[in-house]
Amino acid sequence: ARAEAVGGIGIACDVADAASAEAAIARAAEAHGPARILVNCAGIAPAARIVGRDGPASLEAFAKVIQVNLVGSFNLMRLVAAGAAGLDPLEGGERGVIVSTASIAAYEGQVGQAAYAASKAGIVGLTLPAARELAPLGIRVCAIAPGIFGTPMLLGLPQEVQDSLGAAVPFPARLGRPAEYADLVLAIVRNPMLNGETIRLDGAMRMQAR
Repeated sequence: ARAEAVGGIGIACDVADAASAEAAIARAAEAHGPARILVNCAGIAPAARIVGRDGPASLEAFAKVIQVNLVGSFNLMRLVAAGAAGLDPLEGGERGVIVSTASIAAYEGQVGQAAYAASKAGIVGLTLPAARELAPLGIRVCAIAPGIFGTPMLLGLPQEVQDSLGAAVPFPARLGRPAEYADLVLAIVRNPMLNGETIRLDGAMRMQAR
């Protein structure tokens, strides 16, 4: 319903599965034409200690986080870039823009965030080489590293917990808003000199160990 309200369509997709991603991109292209802009924002964030009360962390659980957050982002990147590379260039020779979602956990991962922080650090590490490689095709690549945002998961927490999390942000002392993330995506798309960079969007927050 939300997608339809803005003239879009909602498509279920396993971002880490090649066939599922290809089918989703094809369906989107049928509705709106070939994609020139990709925003990678699918992700999971289960917490687990490397060594917990029941022994070592599950290798399968660790791999799943990497698969969804990092491999999934690369999967969509490669597919959309391949399609955009064949499009006619726009002004300045640009054919497309890819924006992936990292996290401040890539820089200051907390206890229990080994898998999540590693997956998001992978996004940061992927961004510059991808931008360099896709530059001759006229495709830019950036990433956004959000801080604590009012996602459905966080908004489901008690209000006092939300207030406590927001108070940890230097300024503005509140949770980030999805519209602020969207505004930065638009700024990246509109500014052709933004390329190969990961931008923190965190109100100057630096995560503590716990």
